[in-house]
Amino acid sequence: MTTKSDALEIQVNKNTNNPDQAWNVLSRKIKKTSCNHLPLDLPIYPDKVRFVCISDTHNSIERMKYEIPSGDILLHAGDFTMNGSLKDVEKFSKNLENLQSKFSYIVLIAGNHELSFDKNCDRNTVTQDPKIYLKNFLYLEDNLIELFGIKIYGSPWQPKFGNWAFNLNRGEEILKKWNKIPNECDVLITHGPPLGFGDIINGGYHVGCCELLSTIRERVKPKYHIFGHIHEDPGVWTDEQTTFINASTCNLRYKPANPPIIFDIPLPEGHEKINTNKNYLFSK
Repeated sequence: MTTKSDALEIQVNKNTNNPDQAWNVLSRKIKKTSCNHLPLDLPIYPDKVRFVCISDTHNSIERMKYEIPSGDILLHAGDFTMNGSLKDVEKFSKNLENLQSKFSYIVLIAGNHELSFDKNCDRNTVTQDPKIYLKNFLYLEDNLIELFGIKIYGSPWQPKFGNWAFNLNRGEEILKKWNKIPNECDVLITHGPPLGFGDIINGGYHVGCCELLSTIRERVKPKYHIFGHIHEDPGVWTDEQTTFINASTCNLRYKPANPPIIFDIPLPEGHEKINTNKNYLFSK
């Protein structure tokens, strides 16, 4: 049987190495709308799965300006350390442990600052596997999980910039990673942004990945795409198909000044939530 994934092959954008020019072309046919943030004190409903999104906390999750609210699933889109040292990963793990009572699951990916997580990174000098500190959480690296009947895929890659972790050349090289994303994906987490959504750096230039945008819009079509990496452009947008969330917590000066971003997905039929969180404020 031929699947949609088999039938559709994403092509490399001819302007892939000039994302600003690529967006000038694509933006003429993409309807991009900015969305308001949901209030952080919104009640958690029994028939909806509450997601709480953060990213780019850079060793400062305990110093965030805004308290992380309770939810069903906490998503962290990478860059939880400054350089991926085992000491910093362990510290981050302990901070997550302090949040476990607020959530049923904590899901995370690595980012370009997690040097020790990328075995092929030249700057990785750590011999011990840093993921041992994350054994109590759900760490994703190009793989899919299902929670409450909702399929979540996580991937740490982004277009190459400097000598950081999980960097790949634009075009064919990074597209090979995006080709691994299954069609059956409701929530996509990547560290880097797609082209045109939450990808504007200081100076006003777009730096997002063309092939990631094409993969999302033309093939995968997830309900939500969560990412970070670009501290200057946090927020929520939609193209009337997918909601895009740049959940960067730190601003350009690495101050944890931005609030978490929340969203709800209706609980799929046949699934239920087991409330183990005494802090939940369920509302009928």
